[in-house]
Amino acid sequence: MAALSAWFWNERFWLPHNVTWADLADPAPGVEYPKAGHLLSALPLALGIFAVRIFFERCIASPCASILQIQTELSRRAQPNAVLEKVFTSITKSPDSRHLEGLSKQLDWDVRKIQRWFRQRRNQDKPSTRTKFCESMWRFTFYLCIFIYGIRFLWQSLWMWDTRQCWYNYPYQVLTSGLYYYYITELSFYWSLMFSQFTDIKRKDFLIMFVHHLATISLISFSYVNNMLRVGSLVMCIHDSSDFLLEVRVRAMKCSGCCRILNTTLFESWEIIGPYPSWWLFNCLLLVLQLLHIIWSYLIARIAFKAIMRGKVSKDDRSDIESSSEEETETTPRERLKTASSRGENGSNGHFGSKSWSQNHNNW
Repeated sequence: MAALSAWFWNERFWLPHNVTWADLADPAPGVEYPKAGHLLSALPLALGIFAVRIFFERCIASPCASILQIQTELSRRAQPNAVLEKVFTSITKSPDSRHLEGLSKQLDWDVRKIQRWFRQRRNQDKPSTRTKFCESMWRFTFYLCIFIYGIRFLWQSLWMWDTRQCWYNYPYQVLTSGLYYYYITELSFYWSLMFSQFTDIKRKDFLIMFVHHLATISLISFSYVNNMLRVGSLVMCIHDSSDFLLEVRVRAMKCSGCCRILNTTLFESWEIIGPYPSWWLFNCLLLVLQLLHIIWSYLIARIAFKAIMRGKVSKDDRSDIESSSEEETETTPRERLKTASSRGENGSNGHFGSKSWSQNHNNW
């Protein structure tokens, strides 16, 4: 374990050249530097934040939803069917044409009826608009509150107005109580999001969001350990400034803000302190976040474009919810003929007479 610890905390990876952990271990009286052990306090705090979230959604967000007349929709439940339920739970939730044709023969059901059953069955497990509202209201409230705290703290900081101050006298930069609470609260919140993501509303961007949370937790933790707190606080504030607006679908602010941060982490820091191994890791994680922001910006821009073209707001492209008004994928006439013919081969499930078939053929 000692060898593993020595390898992980290698000074040549974490710190700039000619700086050791011993240099940061014994600061002057009244001076405090970040320590890795501080990060452990984020885990119990994450559980506390999760408990606050449950209370908030039930006692504050839910009454607000009632005032706004946001009710829980009663979606149509799929007709009980053991065969289709087994396929749904153990094989696929969205059967392809081959599965549909096989099930149609087995159950003597029309393909469209089977498609409708799977759509209704998928929607049974989807959260209601009320549930989505409560979840979004919680995130909106937290992001707004932490952004207000962050902007008040940074307003008095030199590096808010001159990003080169992030690197002067690095890494011998004092850890203040305000900066400590800001960091630990942010880290705790993202840990709570990491855990709750598996129980929250499932979206098509689940994997992207998981990578985002993982990269954010890594960035906060790494920047705390090697005392990149100043630039880290700017990154967090920029995230929070657009995250509470993201709940009403605004994202462009984050992309422009991250470009400002990348300028100081890539170029100004190179000029003042020079690169070292953890410097490369930190910037790679920032670039990952920037890429994710570009993807989200594209998705939201596409929604806005569709809304302008159609004159109404379209469905969120990140959502995995199927509208109850959506119809199944239309089957072609040839597919309907194939399905009907296959069921009529044995003479027990219906038969196309020559007159009936020719009339249908002429209609096609």
